[in-house]
Amino acid sequence: MIVAKLTVSAAPHIHSGASTNRIMLDVILSLVPATVAAVVIFGTKSLVVILACVVTAVLAEFLFNLACGRKQTIGDLSAVVTGLLLALNLSTNVPAWQCVVGTAFAVVCVKCIFGGLGHNFANPAITGRVFMLVAFSAVAGGANPTIVELTASATPLELLAKGEEAAAAVPSVLDLFLGLHGGAIGETCILALVIGGIYLLLRKVIRWHIPVVFIATVFVLYLIFTGDVMMAVNQIFAGGLFLGAIFMATDYVTSPINTRGRVVFALGCGAITFIIRYFCAYPEGVSFSILIMNILTPYIEKWTAKEPLGGVK
Repeated sequence: MIVAKLTVSAAPHIHSGASTNRIMLDVILSLVPATVAAVVIFGTKSLVVILACVVTAVLAEFLFNLACGRKQTIGDLSAVVTGLLLALNLSTNVPAWQCVVGTAFAVVCVKCIFGGLGHNFANPAITGRVFMLVAFSAVAGGANPTIVELTASATPLELLAKGEEAAAAVPSVLDLFLGLHGGAIGETCILALVIGGIYLLLRKVIRWHIPVVFIATVFVLYLIFTGDVMMAVNQIFAGGLFLGAIFMATDYVTSPINTRGRVVFALGCGAITFIIRYFCAYPEGVSFSILIMNILTPYIEKWTAKEPLGGVK
């Protein structure tokens, strides 16, 4: 009897025509507009945050593999993506040593300990940010841009959460779209994030279901509960909704693989984001929503999987 030798590995597979390295490079390229916008809007301090996170991510994975006698995997560029995404979710107010601690946690505790890329239970960058939100207070506070003078020091989401009087100080829709307001360095410029998202769609690295449904869910729920179109628009443009929906909720490993599952996943992300922001008056809903839905992904895939032809119903 001839027994076939099968190799089991995480996607992408050889028949897909893609490679992990190529996909990660596409993600890095898609984040270039947001990275450039971060440096332009927030100045050279943003470079310190980005370099601290990216260098730490690569070094942490290298040292973990070295200590455990594993094959080095830093060449697949996934560590660079994790470090860059985490950096873009942080403020320039975050000290470099906190960036190092948070990134090391994301790479070692969320990714490497569970077996490396393809085995992590949640998106490392999102989990690293949630860890930093709990451990350090400076993460939640957004830094002010250096290219424009603001009338309010609070971020748009913080202003929106304080009521109508404070909401009057929220920047215009154009300023929100261009990123001329306080916040995490990579979340403010919606234009740059949309350009990156379009690139990923054209390269077929992601599909539209999760980003569109995620963002639309937050918009529709705010429109239903407030009846205010401008409030709904401000809520989707302010904060890290576009950054999370386009670049982190679409993670291959931690999001469903089928279309119905993706829609359910995105609806859950949008609903949880709305609940945290609206009922808890806490602006950091996106990170927690993605993390919660990451944990539920295996169950969503099971509930939404199609029955195979001839399978038992």
